[in-house]
Amino acid sequence: MSVPRIVVVGGGAGGLELVTRLGRRLGRRGKAEIVLVDRNSTHIWKPLLHEVATGALDSGLDEIAYQGHARAHGYQFQQGTLCGLDREARTLTLAPILDDDGVEVLPSRTLPYDELVIAVGSVSNDFGTPGVAEHCHFLDSPHQAEAFRRDMLNVFLRYNAPQRQRNPRMAVGIVGAGATGVELAAELYDASQMLNSYGFTPLESEQLEVHLIEAAPGILPALPDRISRAVHAELERLGVRVHVATRVTEVDASAIVTASGERIETDLSVWAAGIKAPAFLSELGLATERNHRLKVDATLQSVDDPHIFAFGDCASCPQAGDATVPPRAQAAHQQANRLYRNLLARLDGKPLKPFVFRDRGSLISLAHFDAIGSLMRGASARSLFIEGHLAKFFYASLYRMHQRAIHGSLKTALMVVVDGLNRFLKPRMKLH
Repeated sequence: MSVPRIVVVGGGAGGLELVTRLGRRLGRRGKAEIVLVDRNSTHIWKPLLHEVATGALDSGLDEIAYQGHARAHGYQFQQGTLCGLDREARTLTLAPILDDDGVEVLPSRTLPYDELVIAVGSVSNDFGTPGVAEHCHFLDSPHQAEAFRRDMLNVFLRYNAPQRQRNPRMAVGIVGAGATGVELAAELYDASQMLNSYGFTPLESEQLEVHLIEAAPGILPALPDRISRAVHAELERLGVRVHVATRVTEVDASAIVTASGERIETDLSVWAAGIKAPAFLSELGLATERNHRLKVDATLQSVDDPHIFAFGDCASCPQAGDATVPPRAQAAHQQANRLYRNLLARLDGKPLKPFVFRDRGSLISLAHFDAIGSLMRGASARSLFIEGHLAKFFYASLYRMHQRAIHGSLKTALMVVVDGLNRFLKPRMKLH
């Protein structure tokens, strides 16, 4: 008798945590076949991409090879991109894999499933703003973060030229003052200090202009006002020029243009203003919202098919009232836990339980300068405001919790030791 096959599409934080737990519980024991599908061959925690973008984190040291991880944790890995779905036959189609020259490496494939989980995350939403796709960097993937880092190093390097040293002033424009934009702004000042200390560039941090542009009345609009105000003040202390209530209408090769007609001259432009689910989700024959998020019920099952689940940024999951689960890393982590239990219950023929999001608070890291946030006080919904070393400790612990979920306690403890040694033995940033 064949065992059921659970296919998870998307190896982000939530997807990788889910297949790891399913592989340990079911895959190793032969109770189910667990398959992870992802277009990339490696995983890196998405909240760290701003550090990859500035070289503060070496992705080569922190990324996880899916194939090796799968072997160690009882699941299978298939590299590919979902491009088709046959709900009646319960099969999904993966697009061909091409090399850098466009030559086909692996042809299109069809994978059967008994239960399908879609966890493909989100991508940046440029809202159709002219020039954004052509002239802005995005930070949706390690590849995009590395592309920004290479361009950033090249721009810093150009200021070694004699003609540039007469009036050195480097400008970076960041559109969107959510967590990614805010943390990247602070990391850029940290990167400029390190690059100067290594002799890579003559620019001092005072000669760096970072423009943080937000259409809402304040930065971090999704977070409590107290955190927004505290982070705003710290950014201005660093030298960031914060533009709030400022809508961007166009981006060209050398400037960001606002609705008031102001041209903010930039050497580099980054778009971090809003997210949406990948557009192909609206082509699978499943109900979606306008931003392509799949509609699911409280058990995380598609409203169209009980054998298809979705969670994380790509899913619209209802909550009490008219609310939906916010697209945040902690929400994906909590949904992965609920979905793990619901899939076990489904295989056992038991009823599924609804997902209820519990806000554990919010933390923002401003490189090595500071960290600011709040922690929720249990069911009372009252928050505890924290900053400084305590906030930095809790922020760092978020990544360690993710590592523990996918590696286990012992390996995570060893990683903490290795990371400490690397900070002592290696440069503080990736310079190549």
